[in-house]
Amino acid sequence: MDEQALTGGNATDAVVRAGDTVRKPWTPATPSVTAYVEGLRAAGVDAPKPMGRDDRGRSVQEFVIGPSAMDVDPLSHADLRRVGSMVRRIHDASVGFVPPADAVWETAIPAPGADLVCHNDLAPWNLIVGDRWVFIDWDASAPSTRLWDLAYAAQAFTLNDATTPPEVAAARLTAFVDGYGADPELREALPQAMTARTAAMLDLLKSSHRDGREPWASMYLSGHGAHWSAALRYVETHSARWAAALATPASSDATADPPARSATDA
Repeated sequence: MDEQALTGGNATDAVVRAGDTVRKPWTPATPSVTAYVEGLRAAGVDAPKPMGRDDRGRSVQEFVIGPSAMDVDPLSHADLRRVGSMVRRIHDASVGFVPPADAVWETAIPAPGADLVCHNDLAPWNLIVGDRWVFIDWDASAPSTRLWDLAYAAQAFTLNDATTPPEVAAARLTAFVDGYGADPELREALPQAMTARTAAMLDLLKSSHRDGREPWASMYLSGHGAHWSAALRYVETHSARWAAALATPASSDATADPPARSATDA
């Protein structure tokens, strides 16, 4: 079967498409991640179907057809509410997942808790928006918290471009969080959590550059360091605006055109 290298990822080497499948290296965490994805699918979450191991020892999973959310027109407010609701379904389904007793996870950024297993990279570059809207690349799944995972997703989908006017980004953030159905406690905690989660991403890149850990060391030099430095300043500087926006319901204007996306793929 012919194989086609899949590009665009940063943390996984030798990922290929073979027919209707994706093949990637099998790691010590693969069995635990597979169990998690299978548990979510059983609970009604659409995720790429795990398909075992091939004769070369690689993990095999379903290839989901369609572009990523990074490669299409910027998501509308209605789209952002849809994605927020997808994240909520994943979290709610994860509550019922019991990890294997011998579970092994690969985590680059430590989470502040372990309330439930999370994807840990719910972002536009991992969302397919074809006939199906599906999050892919579950390899970083590991125990975390609802707030920590939501903080990363909300920042990635709505606050990742530091050139966006803050009032525009705040409206997009509100649409996303309204789609999630966050309660008042979660809304109140989110601005500070987004700052902390963005800082953690930047710290991973900086420390990896210092210590020579790949792929983050190279990512730091290739533009990701500069991107996440700008993102942190943006998220932190306007924290009060995010808090004010989240304290009120989303605008009923679900058709407003969002701003152009930054060319930087974080």
